[in-house]
Amino acid sequence: MPNQTRLQAIFGDKKPVIGMVHLPASPGQPQSFNQAPLEVLVKNVQKDVQALLAGGIDGLLFCNESDLPYTTRVDQEVGAWAAYFIGEMKSQMDKPYGVNLLWDPIASIAVAASTSASFVREVMCGSFASEMGILQPDPAAVVRTRTRLRAEHIALLTNIVPEFATALADRTVAQRAQAAAYFGFDALLVSGPVAGEEFSVKDVQEAKSKSNGVPVFANTGVKLENIEKTLQMADGVIIGSSLKVDGKTFNPVDPARVKLFMEKVEKFRKNGSA
Repeated sequence: MPNQTRLQAIFGDKKPVIGMVHLPASPGQPQSFNQAPLEVLVKNVQKDVQALLAGGIDGLLFCNESDLPYTTRVDQEVGAWAAYFIGEMKSQMDKPYGVNLLWDPIASIAVAASTSASFVREVMCGSFASEMGILQPDPAAVVRTRTRLRAEHIALLTNIVPEFATALADRTVAQRAQAAAYFGFDALLVSGPVAGEEFSVKDVQEAKSKSNGVPVFANTGVKLENIEKTLQMADGVIIGSSLKVDGKTFNPVDPARVKLFMEKVEKFRKNGSA
């Protein structure tokens, strides 16, 4: 299935706005100690999901953001934890949703396939020096996992400018975009240096110059103040921190922020610019 067909099947022709659902820390993670009881955690995630959906978001992305410090290969309980929460939310969701288990694309696809998710975000190709060590995913194994699990409908969104990382071998953003597009990934993501920090406009422009029509998304630092500029050049956005209370990554989703943000997006769409 061509990459544009996958994304169009999921989101239609609009440039989608995907909102982050940050799950509570997985069992065994440092931040999981002294967490609230499970039933309270489920209710907190439900509130975040409901706030995003009520505000008019186009899609949701479930992520183990609280599992600091991150690793390049997650343990089995992380996937089980994510799948449990997605299952608990499933009946409430009427929009597409995806999975991102940091920084493990294989585990992310496995959970996505088992929970009927529509897309996965991760670093799926390239080599990077990162704060977690060397990021060196196997793109063939990533794509074959989707095939093996009979999940060809799942769109693969690969981060070609990841947070906390620098590309090895002096490969430019344009070169990485060209390779990822050639390999058949469904969207290319451009991030800032850390979660919540704004992406580089130059990086987005470079990626689009060699993406051969594969959509390029802004992956971090999207906010009310820059969404119009962002949608003029990017083909979609993923947004987390700026929709939280006080704009802080690990706070709950702020319904008022979601509403204001999506009102601005819809106004921009209505004017025919996005």
